[in-house]
Amino acid sequence: MSASSVVSDRIVVFALYDKVTLQDVAAPLEIFARANDFGARYTVLLASPAGEPVGTTAFATLNVDVALADVPESIDTLLVPGGVPADFAFTPGLHDIPEEPTPDSVPDALEMVRRLAPRARRVASVCTGSFVLAALGLLDGRRATTHWAHCQELARTYPKVIVDPDSLFVQDGPFITGAGITAGIDLALAMVESDYGPAVARRVARWMVVFLQRPGGQAQFSVWAESALPVTGGLRAIVDSVITDPGADHSIASMATRAAVSERHLVRVFRDQVGMTPARFVEQARLEAAKVLLATGDQSQESVARRAGFGTPDTMRRTFRRNLGISPGTYRTRFRTTGIGQ
Repeated sequence: MSASSVVSDRIVVFALYDKVTLQDVAAPLEIFARANDFGARYTVLLASPAGEPVGTTAFATLNVDVALADVPESIDTLLVPGGVPADFAFTPGLHDIPEEPTPDSVPDALEMVRRLAPRARRVASVCTGSFVLAALGLLDGRRATTHWAHCQELARTYPKVIVDPDSLFVQDGPFITGAGITAGIDLALAMVESDYGPAVARRVARWMVVFLQRPGGQAQFSVWAESALPVTGGLRAIVDSVITDPGADHSIASMATRAAVSERHLVRVFRDQVGMTPARFVEQARLEAAKVLLATGDQSQESVARRAGFGTPDTMRRTFRRNLGISPGTYRTRFRTTGIGQ
């Protein structure tokens, strides 16, 4: 598609480079395409420095629509996917690029974003695409996130960036940074909702068989992924019992009795092998159970609170606000998809 043929309310440009992560491109691309099926008006352009195909990290090569020079002057959204841009990703100080760089003075990906970002209403990144924005100084003094495995590196390499290691995506002004891989779906759905409303975004989410939507502030990992696998057989049995039956009595005294250890010893081995206290683990397990019940069923909050082990809706509500920053009702509204035929 030529840039001159673009007739759209919102032009989205993907800034591609060699060794880009395929999922970081494909997932948001599919979201925008399906949004058009439900009334949105997006035109998506895949751009590379000279209009050349780009390699990906998944054994595939992507053809592009336009070269940098042919991108329309005014664009709605610039999206920078992650990848393995070895020549710049972890190189500090690259925001000192001269206004008139020589052809060989800056890597292609950085030059693309440097030229396109000022022309976009908003700039988004997925996964390690945030390093491109940070390298250009665009995230200085702003909150941002990236793939969990690279958050420390982002903070260390670009200390002016306020790194949020837990969120799925973070918006600070016109910049939206997303965490790793599948968080690109959440980020793109959030943009669709902002542009065309929750009804369109919900229909896209239902079609894609994903929830609408994980709140941006939701942690990148569940308690199961964050917790180390207990080595001790007795402790593993306790952990499994909490996960499989969160509504049971899981007080420290009860768990210590079942494990045949003192309460003090239980706390110590939990910290050593699970990475958190027993009370914290139980709370997180109950939170996970409540999230599933809210997202997938029609039970009352009283029933959800009882089954998940919180006892009362008030206790569950306080736990949700403390951990997620939203109420159970808001979580259900954002997460649950409606029936076919909305």
